Amino acid sequence: MPAKITHFETHDVRFPTSLTGDGTDAMNRDCDYSSAYVSIYTDSDLVGHGMTFTIGRGNDIVCMAIKAVASRLIGKDTEDLFADMGKTWDWLLADPQLRWIGPEKGVIHIATGAVNNAIWDMFARKREKPLWKLVADMSPEELVRSTTFRYITDVITPEEALKMLKAIESEKEEREQKVREIGYPAYVTSAGWLAYPDDKIARLTKEALAHGFNHFKIKVGADQADDLRRGKLIRSLIDDPSLLPAGTPRRDVNSADLKGKNAGPTGSVLMIDANQVWDVQQAIDYVKGLEAIKPWFIEEPTAPDDILGHAAIRRALKPYGIGVATGEHAHNRMVFKQLLQADAIDVCQIDSCRLAGVTEVLSVLLMAKKFGVPVCPHAGGVGLCEYVIHLSLIDYICISGSMERNVLEYAEHLHEHFVHPVSINDKGRYNVPTDPHGGYSIEMRKASIAEYEWPKGSYWVGAKGK
Repeated sequence: MPAKITHFETHDVRFPTSLTGDGTDAMNRDCDYSSAYVSIYTDSDLVGHGMTFTIGRGNDIVCMAIKAVASRLIGKDTEDLFADMGKTWDWLLADPQLRWIGPEKGVIHIATGAVNNAIWDMFARKREKPLWKLVADMSPEELVRSTTFRYITDVITPEEALKMLKAIESEKEEREQKVREIGYPAYVTSAGWLAYPDDKIARLTKEALAHGFNHFKIKVGADQADDLRRGKLIRSLIDDPSLLPAGTPRRDVNSADLKGKNAGPTGSVLMIDANQVWDVQQAIDYVKGLEAIKPWFIEEPTAPDDILGHAAIRRALKPYGIGVATGEHAHNRMVFKQLLQADAIDVCQIDSCRLAGVTEVLSVLLMAKKFGVPVCPHAGGVGLCEYVIHLSLIDYICISGSMERNVLEYAEHLHEHFVHPVSINDKGRYNVPTDPHGGYSIEMRKASIAEYEWPKGSYWVGAKGK
């Protein structure tokens, strides 16, 4: 039955993670994980939820931008929007006055991401499927129609994308069944925040090993000697076979999923993340000094917009067996296009809401497939894990056809605030969302909004907030 959009609500929700050091890195040392959250309502019981992630102050500005973008949807027929999601995305970004303050970057772009994600959430709920399943069940033609190709046709055209999708279409059901059975591979960030003391790092690393994880990431960039010490601490734990769960099969470090990742004797992999703190030469010199801890890659070694800087860092670190990853602050598909064109990255790290929603994410997944670069999404923030499991499933089932080398970030924070939280199995893998009413898994609990909405939520007006 048709439904028209009648109104929307925004919520500025902030969690006091700065009190515990969660999310701390060399660039961002005072993080209150926050959600600029939107719910879009219709004249039926159909609702769509979306959000974008920030780390505190300025979240209210993003909410204001969301209101400006979402107001254009009032009166629109939802089925008209769902019929061509690529066209809907193009229209959503076509307001000339809002576009002017981007274009397609900054606050207005991440606000558009929240709104586009809410439309996709609504679409999936209407079809009574999880978001990933909605897209997995699309024909290649419909998936291409749901993607934006503006400004990237010099790298990939709709016709090219369609050919790529059709080439692996026949095995879609087999891949879906496989990932439902074993889960999607994950890596853990929660043990490696910069402000954590050694005893907490050791405890959390051991807990992650016991849970089946074999990929770990730590934050670096404040002090090279201290990073080397912390890295050696984690290495000593993840390379210790006695800490692996009983019955864990021996991992072949030369297998397809571990080859070139600097895996240790147990098959465990370490990654490092500098969160943009260095200039180009600084990054090269600093990371060379961490060669002893054998990182697979350095993430965000320099400014996220510096494509040629990333390329230079990658060339300089290649002889050391260390790759380069970036993308969580790549603000649109054109940045990813250039990173791929310049051979600047070994790992593509999309962000579910810095890009302007699912439609733009699809374009990056298609480009990464063409260039043969694995996609390992960023998920270190509130709601991001809930979002990105859907994106990784879409990538595996529909686009890349591979998950052997891919690992999806997992941070163990704030999942309890969502109606459909993610979960991890005992092999360190994401479980596949299956609730037909879960949509994009981003619906926040009303009680959490009431408690943590800024500035009048019960937490912020109470003694803790003061």
